[in-house]
Amino acid sequence: MMNASTGRRHGGSGRVRAASAALCLFAGALTATAAGTSPAAALTPPVSITADDLTTWQTNGIVWSMAATDGVVYAGGTFSTVRPPGAAAGTSEEPAVNFAAFDAATGAPTGCSLSFTLSSGSATVRALALSPDGGTLYAGGQFGAVNGVGVSNIVAVDTATCTPRQDFKIAVSATVRALDVTADTVYLAGDFNSVGGQTRNKFAAVTTAAGLLPWTANADEVARAVQVTPDGQHVALGGDFFTVNGTTSHALAVVDATTGALTRSYPGFIPNTSTVQDLTTDATGLYTANEGTGGGVFDGRIAIDLDDYQQRWRDTCLGATQAVLVHSGVLYSGSHAHDCASMGGFPDQPRRHLLAQSVDDPTLLPWFPDTNDGIGEPVGPRVMTQTDKGGRHYLWVGGEFTTVNGSGQQGLTRFADGPDTGTPWVPNVSLSTVTPGRIDVQWQTSFDTDDGELTYRIYKDGASTPVHTVTGYSLFWNRPQLKWTDTDVAVGETHSYRITASDGTNTSAKSPAQSATVAASTQPYPARVLSDGASLYWRYDEGTSTFAADTTGQLNNGFLRNAPAYRQTPAAIAGDSTAIGFDGVNEYVYSNKLQAQPSRFSVETWIRTTTTRGGKVIGFGNLTMQNSSRYDKQVYMANNGRLVFGVYSGGYRTVTTTGAYNDGNWHHVVATQGTGGMALYVDGQLRASNFLYSGNENYPGYWRVGGDNLANWPNRPTSNFFAGQIDETAVYPTALSASQVSAHYALRTSE
Repeated sequence: MMNASTGRRHGGSGRVRAASAALCLFAGALTATAAGTSPAAALTPPVSITADDLTTWQTNGIVWSMAATDGVVYAGGTFSTVRPPGAAAGTSEEPAVNFAAFDAATGAPTGCSLSFTLSSGSATVRALALSPDGGTLYAGGQFGAVNGVGVSNIVAVDTATCTPRQDFKIAVSATVRALDVTADTVYLAGDFNSVGGQTRNKFAAVTTAAGLLPWTANADEVARAVQVTPDGQHVALGGDFFTVNGTTSHALAVVDATTGALTRSYPGFIPNTSTVQDLTTDATGLYTANEGTGGGVFDGRIAIDLDDYQQRWRDTCLGATQAVLVHSGVLYSGSHAHDCASMGGFPDQPRRHLLAQSVDDPTLLPWFPDTNDGIGEPVGPRVMTQTDKGGRHYLWVGGEFTTVNGSGQQGLTRFADGPDTGTPWVPNVSLSTVTPGRIDVQWQTSFDTDDGELTYRIYKDGASTPVHTVTGYSLFWNRPQLKWTDTDVAVGETHSYRITASDGTNTSAKSPAQSATVAASTQPYPARVLSDGASLYWRYDEGTSTFAADTTGQLNNGFLRNAPAYRQTPAAIAGDSTAIGFDGVNEYVYSNKLQAQPSRFSVETWIRTTTTRGGKVIGFGNLTMQNSSRYDKQVYMANNGRLVFGVYSGGYRTVTTTGAYNDGNWHHVVATQGTGGMALYVDGQLRASNFLYSGNENYPGYWRVGGDNLANWPNRPTSNFFAGQIDETAVYPTALSASQVSAHYALRTSE
């Protein structure tokens, strides 16, 4: 982990001016040269919290609210017990009726015990906030008594004695969902329509002695968040509402802290299908957590400048955001984000529940601890808070999750600003000897949960000292290929290589040794593929890797999904090592780089199969971790073994071979599209064509081999996925000529 500047505490107390930090991330492939350094390196991201979760006591239900001060963390929600870390549900439990207090540094309960109950129905604590001096904890929710003392959905607790204050009593007609506190005022948000017997729709303000204030910010729908600005002059409101004090302002508004009069309304700023679930501030910004339902939703986060209440940035990740918190110039959030491709983040991945961004830039930072969705609705994380103790800074997360970083942990977890104990993944390595007199060492960059820039060291022939060191930037969805060429070799020699990845503190194990023999002459087939301009070329000779190395200078490596089988023999061409096998069920390879629509292109590969269920051989799709929703520029096999080449251009445009190719032999397949239309070649000969169709569907996407969606396409096979062997896959940014295709096929036995 890298160090960062100091920040501010979350909630209505203990605000500290936060230093903003800009971020510059370099995406895509990085190439290492034999001389030394990467041509680009990512700037140090301002993330100071590690992704390593600390042992923490657990709840048996949902944590909805938290507040922290002076090393104590208060948690409220819907639960009845707490239990030690590692304890299974139902074991070693201690009573904790919707509330518990914990030592921030140990994760263990303190002596503060309060019981929040309701005479009929289930009680819950939905909001916690501390007075600026930390002496009073205000709690809101749906409850009628605290430790047997009658209250009405809100209570003030003396933190020194952990007892309800008898001088703070006011009736709130329904659930309180959010609180924020200044030295003299408590702001409430929730479902209520009256406070202290007077009309207050969804928002209200009372004195710290429980006197109802004239402050009025009436809303028409549920209020979920309330946040006083750092200068104390304004209050930001969030929720489901469409009007505030009769003026249109959906989900977000800013009002005067004394009167409640609108300072800034936001009609149309947030889609009607979305709401604001949480708000937080730092010295210069207001930050929102948003959740949407249905089509056209907005689920991400917004940064708003406090000087004019205009948007600084917004992200467009899909997956409802529930909580936001600022520390050291970084906005941390809890959500169940599953698709951030629209803002340059991860595409259609399994859900990621904890994210970080610079307060100045929505680009995702390299901080990826994770929970599961858990119980209840479910969402996962619901709330965050932070505090310092013993010289360390702690970030606590609460919610309905039941696992953290893959291990059992319910309701609560915590992270700190060190030590960093997470080790990067072991690199995946591939060797290439296409060019005589040298060995190209290629590897897929690794992943570390809280560091983007990693250092790679290459070890040759079992030596303890690396022969080359280089840095590279990677994220879990973008792990670009790196390459180093060893020219200190002689023809006929065999050399082995291993690589480690380090975040500066922790170093991975060495990768399994990979060996190669230095070639004396150029291999004709791959040399011709490269000379004809291939922009992607996967040879599938890795052996035990989880990626397909790109032999071209584009370094567009492939990700292997669901473990296609390496080391398939014989290979398609003479002198080649191995092919790769697909099961026809769910195995495929997709390219690391998202690329624009190729207006003209060629795809080339070798196939061998006996399937009668068909399947996609190669195609272009908009998704990577699931079947694409947009897909064309593809070659697929019908159930009868015939090959179909198709693009979408105002309709399904296909050409089909008359012969079948599921005879168990290797076949060379090339499909091209350019100004001359579509052409499909098999075994060096043109088998089908149509000069009328020179266009295809315009969308960014990824090349996929072995399977993807085929819904609604002509002669759709039984399976979307190809069962058989594939070898020597190449993609070109041009339409290969018939003579080029014939020449490639002729080289199959010349090595």
